Amino acid sequence: MVDSRHVRVAVIGSGFGGLGAAVRLRREGITDFVVLERAGSVGGTWRDNTYPGCACDVPSHLYSFSFAPEPDWPRTFSGQSYIRAYLERVADTFGIRPHLRFRHEVMRVRWDEVALRWEVTTSREDFTADVVVSAGGALSDPRVPDVPGLETFPGEVFHSARWDHDLPLRGKRVAVVGTGASAIQIVPAIQPEVERLTVFQRTPPWVMPRTDRAISRIERLLHRAFPVTGAARRQFLREVRELQVRAFTKRPELLGVVESLAKANMAKAVKDPALRAALTPSYRIGCKRILLSSTYYPALARPNVDVVASGLAEVRGSTLVAADGTKVEADVVVFGTGFHVTDVPIAERVVGAGGVTLAEAWKDGMEGLRGTTAAGFPNWMMITGPNTGLGNSSMILMIEAQLNYLADYLGQLERLEGPGGGSVALDARVSAVGAWNRRVQERMTRTVWNTGGCTSWYLDANGRNTTIWPGTTREFRRETRAVDLAEYDVIRAGDAGDGDSDSGAVPRQAATKETVR
Repeated sequence: MVDSRHVRVAVIGSGFGGLGAAVRLRREGITDFVVLERAGSVGGTWRDNTYPGCACDVPSHLYSFSFAPEPDWPRTFSGQSYIRAYLERVADTFGIRPHLRFRHEVMRVRWDEVALRWEVTTSREDFTADVVVSAGGALSDPRVPDVPGLETFPGEVFHSARWDHDLPLRGKRVAVVGTGASAIQIVPAIQPEVERLTVFQRTPPWVMPRTDRAISRIERLLHRAFPVTGAARRQFLREVRELQVRAFTKRPELLGVVESLAKANMAKAVKDPALRAALTPSYRIGCKRILLSSTYYPALARPNVDVVASGLAEVRGSTLVAADGTKVEADVVVFGTGFHVTDVPIAERVVGAGGVTLAEAWKDGMEGLRGTTAAGFPNWMMITGPNTGLGNSSMILMIEAQLNYLADYLGQLERLEGPGGGSVALDARVSAVGAWNRRVQERMTRTVWNTGGCTSWYLDANGRNTTIWPGTTREFRRETRAVDLAEYDVIRAGDAGDGDSDSGAVPRQAATKETVR
């Protein structure tokens, strides 16, 4: 690389994971880092998703950093604009602005096996870095299905994460494809203004009431004057969700009571027996993400809304054809079809030891050591990596656990480098990654995500759950409290390596390996 700037750490992404990593780096005394962001502002998925009705389904006091409490959340479940504003405040409060590099899309990340550093090519400038932290997030690259004939549609087509705010929907025939978390917020938000709204439902979701309310002025004053009250509220919300984990991971049959509540939520709003039957899932609640809404079912019951209980199979001009043969005329198509979660696009751009891309290493499914590192990719760390997702709680808890691991990882590198500051890298051992993932998958066998009778975005193309963590957030925090050097090969700049480790990479030309036991 020519004219590249060298940094200790390069962070990819400026959502919760990227900003959290940046704050932790500064707290650890590391200021030689950049945060590479492809867009023009921070926020990640909360910047990209601006569709009508966009809000979080995790309580606000739990969906925020423990080190950056927010006493002034307006509602128990706050909307997108408030969460994005919160992230902007985090960037300001913790001095992250000087480290941000906007409009720097990462095009390629390549491991230099001689210099023991990463070469990072972006759309604007190039960097080299001792460590790369990938914090792009699982919900960052929209997934639009390849529907035959879609190119013939004469109207507007867009994904929910790329909402076209310049397009007025009033008086138009709108089709929403998908019934996931975004779709159930969009439908009630746009139903009153469109002429006709058609929802293409391949699989009905379980929907629980959303117990949202405004947070009173007195509550906010209390949290501001006595921060311990906000911390206690956060801890209470966390503990409630920790108690639910046993049902999800070991006793799915206990979720029958929850199913009854969800059915009652539906029956209250949907009186038509045929529609109610079409909206009732045939799988165990929790197998797919449980959705929260008190307005979705009432919207579906309105006279200008149709539910097609089948996926979109073909487009013939302005006619949308479902898999069951139903034909619908539309002016606008909105895809609420999720994101590339188990096939993250950045994996194609990351080239590790021996010239192997992350996508090639993961051809049989994503695998990571403690959800954070990968064999053959030295000094590469992931925030919200494989099997770190949650089905019932806040991802911020998982992110903060991984930030602890990141801090210890960097500390271990510094100690290994010693006073001379020689180049050192840590490469997760294949045996350690394999042992960790066998343990995770063994625990997964009893969970509702694997036994509930559904096909979800938690599963990869091979039917393996590489997304969800099968335990409590407290367990994950314990597992990521510190780096166990016995799980890593230590790579040092020096004489030719003998390739004796089990990392699976080819021997380095100018590096040696040692295994700490």
